Amino acid sequence: MPKLIVSVDDIIVKEVRLTKDRTTVGRKAHNDIVLDSRTVSGTHAAFMMRGAQVTLEDMGSTNGTYVNTLAVKKHVLQHDDVITIGNHQIRYHDLAGGTSAFPGWISGLGNTVPNSARPALETDRAAPPLPSPRIRVVNGPTAGRTAALTKPVTTVGKPGVSVAVITRHASGGFDLSMVEGGIAPTVNGVSVEAGPIRLKNRDRIAVGAIYLEFLET
Repeated sequence: MPKLIVSVDDIIVKEVRLTKDRTTVGRKAHNDIVLDSRTVSGTHAAFMMRGAQVTLEDMGSTNGTYVNTLAVKKHVLQHDDVITIGNHQIRYHDLAGGTSAFPGWISGLGNTVPNSARPALETDRAAPPLPSPRIRVVNGPTAGRTAALTKPVTTVGKPGVSVAVITRHASGGFDLSMVEGGIAPTVNGVSVEAGPIRLKNRDRIAVGAIYLEFLET
């Protein structure tokens, strides 16, 4: 079960288990998590839990909501993400949750540079080569690299540009859906802006400047 570890000035002040579909955080008493600070809005943000996926959504706060130092409006959380709300830091802890593909790297327009703040395309280096099902990078310096889709949720993209998630269903199928950014991801040229698209073998995925191939076999 995911939990939030809330701290101020590196001192842990509370731990909260996420058990509801929607958990709000803010300065006012009606919130599920109350942060007593004038740097926090009345209802500042909400944690939306759907299956194994937890999405953080800013509720129009005055001072903004940040994940790993990046301002976000809506963000699918990964284990060990650090959320900043006012003068509070909230560490998201979920070892059983989703992951992203290719750790420690963020892909830009035609180049790949290290980024410890928030990887855009991460992988589990311990995974066996060419697992099935998987995604394969088809452009840029990392072309040919693969990532196994072994977790319930895999995040791909570049924050602020285009971010998508590949969701694995109990039936074994995979859907691609949009999370954030000004450029809607596509599957074989069809935008997912209107809703998730079920992936099929050899589908071509575009997430901003990142091009991927979905492989089932």
